[in-house]
Amino acid sequence: MSDNLSVKIDLPNGESYIQPTGLFINNEFVAAKSGEFIESINPATGEINAKVHAAGKEDVDIAVAAAKKAFKSWKKRAGTDRRDLLWKLAELVDRDREILASLEAHDSGKPRDTNAIYDIDEVIDMLKYLAGWADKLTGKTIPTNPEKFAYTIHEPLGVVGCIIPFNYPLAMFAWKITSIAAGNTAIFKSAEQTPLSILYFANLFKEAGFPPGVANVISGTGAIAGNALVEHLDVAKIAFTGSTKTGQLIQKNAAINLKALTLECGGKTPLIVFKDADFEQAVKWTAWGIFNNMGQICTGSSRVYVEEPIYEEFLEALKKHVIEEYPQGDPFDSKAVVGPQVSKAQYEKILGYLKSGKEEGARVVLGGDKSTEFGNGYYIQPTIFADVKQNFKIVQEEIFGPVVSIGKFNTVEEAVELANDSVYGLGASIFTQDITKAHTVAQDLEAGMVWINSNNDSDVKIPFGGVKLSGYGRELGEYGMHAFTQAKAVHVNLGMKL
Repeated sequence: MSDNLSVKIDLPNGESYIQPTGLFINNEFVAAKSGEFIESINPATGEINAKVHAAGKEDVDIAVAAAKKAFKSWKKRAGTDRRDLLWKLAELVDRDREILASLEAHDSGKPRDTNAIYDIDEVIDMLKYLAGWADKLTGKTIPTNPEKFAYTIHEPLGVVGCIIPFNYPLAMFAWKITSIAAGNTAIFKSAEQTPLSILYFANLFKEAGFPPGVANVISGTGAIAGNALVEHLDVAKIAFTGSTKTGQLIQKNAAINLKALTLECGGKTPLIVFKDADFEQAVKWTAWGIFNNMGQICTGSSRVYVEEPIYEEFLEALKKHVIEEYPQGDPFDSKAVVGPQVSKAQYEKILGYLKSGKEEGARVVLGGDKSTEFGNGYYIQPTIFADVKQNFKIVQEEIFGPVVSIGKFNTVEEAVELANDSVYGLGASIFTQDITKAHTVAQDLEAGMVWINSNNDSDVKIPFGGVKLSGYGRELGEYGMHAFTQAKAVHVNLGMKL
């Protein structure tokens, strides 16, 4: 790499490393033709980490052309070859686990030792899981009549544009490597707030032995680079994770050439606590579901409904648990569990919701303001609102921060009605020890995923996705693999004559 395509970064924990800053196309880092740059900002300080090249339309055209050329041979590559490359990639991530966790913390604000390091573990698990699937995408034989034989082939789609969010940069990146495992080639566009870890990772594709053009990584804005991917005629599919507003725009722009889409958008996950629940576990899972990752979780349990007899007790227990177990701090403080929000814009948006919640009459049980002891960092106090009404903005709109709104209910029917009263339908959680009630309510909830007596414990083997304004399509598991293929039917005449 030449000097303008990398920079030395000194991390707060004393580590230093060379950060790629170019666009990774055809297994090489190159300068953006656009001549534009975007800045990675350290959320803990508000200072600039680095400037990276920002792809423009011409850069996207070059990346797509490289991926299109590579697809001709990659789609014919034996599944066992893809398996071995993915496994090697997992080994390289494991080797670089510590530095990847450090730069993920530096770029996104995740506490390194209580958050970011576990994201890297998920990346490793995901790559190994994909390696296991790469040689198992088989079709079916379909019986018709004695004179006809039919079968299906699951084929890759072509070039896939993968648009990655800021809340889990490497983890969501790994989810979308499914596209490559299924035989497609891909252009991965990082979130403009968090480009560093994915650019560093790009080197590992080359080291693992992936052919040029199979995996391309670009930085840039959604309005320019993202939209260029969406509208490009040679991109067969867009796999997007992000806000509902952006997902709606992508669907509109992709409709011009009927591009295939997987859209994993916003959420407003309801969590229902019945009076017969394991009380202590309900408290712990509730906190985990909204205060982990600074509440920047699409399935964050931001709406909680508690059965009235245990309502006040639950509020006090949750407050106590959060104070004791969710301390704020610098991302490189080993004791910190809650770090800063990813950006100033996100920080200011959440402050607006805190102001709205108080003005609309919600009771502040904990927090309710910015944290002032961390200088210019984008820190929000973990906040618990109680006595909320369904029409409050903090109940209806996705905040994407460490803010939970809690209300009460008296009957099962009321709990279900409150939970379903949302334009979103990504996840939902139920806490009860009544097995019949648990499964009945799970079926009645309008969500792509339901957790019973847990919350947000996703698994790479289980499909992930939503309904309503939370999007459509599924990632992870066998469902996620098939989302990056199309079934071709082959009809064989064994003797039918006209």
